[in-house]
Amino acid sequence: MSDASEPTDELTRALAALLSAGDVEVCEDGERLADLVPFQFEVRRQGNAIFVHLWSEERNLVRRVLCVAEEAAGRLVLEVQRFGKSKPGRLEFSSGAERPESRVSREKFRARFRRLLLTQFPDEQIDSLTSAPDLEHSFSGSYTRGVTRQGQRAWAVLGVSSAESAATIDAALTFGLLWLDWTRTHAQRRVVEGLRLILPQGGARVAAHRLQAIVASANVELHELHEATWRLKRMDPRDVGNLLTWLTPRREAEETRAAAQDAVERARALAPGAVDAIVPPGTREVALRFRGLEFARWRSGELRLVLGDEWRTKRTKRRATLESLLKTLNTFRHPLAADKNHPLYRAAAERWLESLAMADVSTIDARLDPRHVYPQVPALTGSGPESAGAGRGVMDLLGVTREGRLAVIELKASEDMHLAMQGIDYWLRVRWHLQQGDFLRYGYFSGVELQAKPPLLYLVAPGFRFHSATDTLLRYLLPEVECVRVGLNEDWRRGPKVVFRQ
Repeated sequence: MSDASEPTDELTRALAALLSAGDVEVCEDGERLADLVPFQFEVRRQGNAIFVHLWSEERNLVRRVLCVAEEAAGRLVLEVQRFGKSKPGRLEFSSGAERPESRVSREKFRARFRRLLLTQFPDEQIDSLTSAPDLEHSFSGSYTRGVTRQGQRAWAVLGVSSAESAATIDAALTFGLLWLDWTRTHAQRRVVEGLRLILPQGGARVAAHRLQAIVASANVELHELHEATWRLKRMDPRDVGNLLTWLTPRREAEETRAAAQDAVERARALAPGAVDAIVPPGTREVALRFRGLEFARWRSGELRLVLGDEWRTKRTKRRATLESLLKTLNTFRHPLAADKNHPLYRAAAERWLESLAMADVSTIDARLDPRHVYPQVPALTGSGPESAGAGRGVMDLLGVTREGRLAVIELKASEDMHLAMQGIDYWLRVRWHLQQGDFLRYGYFSGVELQAKPPLLYLVAPGFRFHSATDTLLRYLLPEVECVRVGLNEDWRRGPKVVFRQ
């Protein structure tokens, strides 16, 4: 700015020039102020001090301007003083920046979330509030996280907008516990009472279900936010945490598999040792899988190929037959396949691992009985992490030890921070059905006297594929959740071997 001009005039012209180019993004100390887009402004002098006043329909902001730290095309940075703060800050203006709609939505949610906390908890101050991602500590930008305090006592808070996906909302407890753990670790002399988890209206069911397995010392307050009125409702996990879970009678599954026996045996004869047949829960169908990858579906006496059109022979352009499809699969989806990057080799890795575990579950632990292992039992109806079927990403098996104790087995072929919590989903359902006596009533574990003890929980993945957050999350599980981590060899497709068992 020119020294010959009045500083207020120069600053007014600089801000006006930015606004003439369109919406201007405002950031204070690195935090985007989404509720100031768009904004109006005034620059005024009071004595020797210059103040900038920004306002919109949602917010007012007044700062004392100490100096212009940077001025360039489409960008203006001011060093400012905030009332009640001794340390100077930075107010940044930038125009012409294209911002993804999701980022704008999250920024606006964070701004409103701040006001919500001040309204709902008026005796507390906000120490920090951000939605910036932090990959080092596994904090996602999909959530707004912060700390409120009253004297020497504080709360970790984490909220999520209804604009986020159902999977993001369902995963909130995972990120909330990680945030709680981080705040307690860095609390210094303060006591972090617990976690306030704030979810959209109707979005608390999965978190409430999982809280049944979380230690009381976590002290998680569960709230739902009605965004039309921006009011909170405290939720009791005991009232909203029951997910509808059910068992298909074993007899029905066996009858369906028997009806499809000719088709299954034909496929197995073409690819010995590579084909298994699964009855998806709640259906009268049989899914035929080649090392875990579904390639055909039997229904009402008809076998339909589900990969045929995609993998027809390019040279002849003919539609795939069962024989040609299995030959292709055996070439590219083989443990010793030359092309490890081929789509058929990489597809459905968890299902491949599941098929190997089902073939001999005692590989995971010698205590497990290989005669009794079931996939996707029990099943889940309604909202929840598994409701999207295969999109869930983690495979579950139900087994039993040779002494009759149930064992929940969660499998993952790649790193996934949600492994522990998804294992808890399954563990809670299995425990409930065990307490009801459902497994023997519905024909599972024939000839086995099941123990009344809660199930064991096995988390199984290649040894170097356990997410760093897993240890933290396991510390928040109830002592009755006996968890065994099993690390496998990286080349498990050639045959799973246990590298470590913890």
